[in-house]
Amino acid sequence: MHRASSRLCAAVIAFIFLIPGTTLAADKVSATQLETGRLQQALDTAARRARPGTLGLAVLDVRSGARAGVRADEPFPMMSVFKAPVAAALLAQVEQGSLSLAQEVTMTRADLRDGSAVPSIGAQVEAGRTSFTIERLLQGAVSESDNTAVDALLRVMGGPSVVTAFLRAHGIDGMRIDLDEGGISDIFNDLRPGQVAPSNESDQAFDQRRQRGYRAFLADPRNRSTPAAAVEFLRKLQGGELLSPASTQQLLRLMAGQTLPNRLRAGVPQGVGFADKCGTSSTQQGRVAAYNDIGIMTWPDGRIVIITAFLSDSSASALQRDTLFADLARAVAAAAQP
Repeated sequence: MHRASSRLCAAVIAFIFLIPGTTLAADKVSATQLETGRLQQALDTAARRARPGTLGLAVLDVRSGARAGVRADEPFPMMSVFKAPVAAALLAQVEQGSLSLAQEVTMTRADLRDGSAVPSIGAQVEAGRTSFTIERLLQGAVSESDNTAVDALLRVMGGPSVVTAFLRAHGIDGMRIDLDEGGISDIFNDLRPGQVAPSNESDQAFDQRRQRGYRAFLADPRNRSTPAAAVEFLRKLQGGELLSPASTQQLLRLMAGQTLPNRLRAGVPQGVGFADKCGTSSTQQGRVAAYNDIGIMTWPDGRIVIITAFLSDSSASALQRDTLFADLARAVAAAAQP
């Protein structure tokens, strides 16, 4: 999405949502005659606040079709955001009958991944449990953002390329999934697939290897999404274009059940539903490579607004990043008031 286009669409948002008492139908508005709205201004301000990190944003009002954004067509690393499309592709296989939610998946300690906290799947595998249903792994991957769970699902599905093929089959470009969590970890650790870190590595050598991995991750084109593509994924998911009604609601419930980490959710007004998926990379020398959240706001009257936010290579503190995301959600909610 180009900046000129973003301003134009934001002007539509300004007209529809920000001018009290207006009665003119939105489809009769000539957006070219309107000034940039406060939503686009808020997004631009957020992008400036994020510097020297890079912030990509896309917002869609589903009812009107109005859009706004910053760097909306640039690819950003997804991290755990990718677990939402993985879950959608898996549920599609369940609907086709090639997988069952009741199917048991056997795991060993070799299947453990970093990023698996108590009482998640990873912690249970480490404690000795070896079998989980696909349904339990799905909950672990989406609601608990468990890395061990999502890699187990990718194995039974046929690998990351299956997810990208699912997205392309549904007209979603700009989002690609090439690696599982283990592959992402290898990049960050500057290791080849199957390679392990030297057992006698010095602290200095470790730091240098991790710095190389950080730079390699930022330069790697795999497991990327544009903010606009993430909006399109959520729009088609919410609209029932990807899955059956039952599977759609199942995935949205799992996303709504992701209460931690609390990013955009912290700024969503009381009474407004929110289903989202966050993604976070490791930190190297005070910089975080990826800090993301994509979600769907749903008002009691049926109004739906989608927001996707991708922050890359940020030196801001965790508090500053969380405040930025919460403020973004507040700005979007304020712009969406009738």
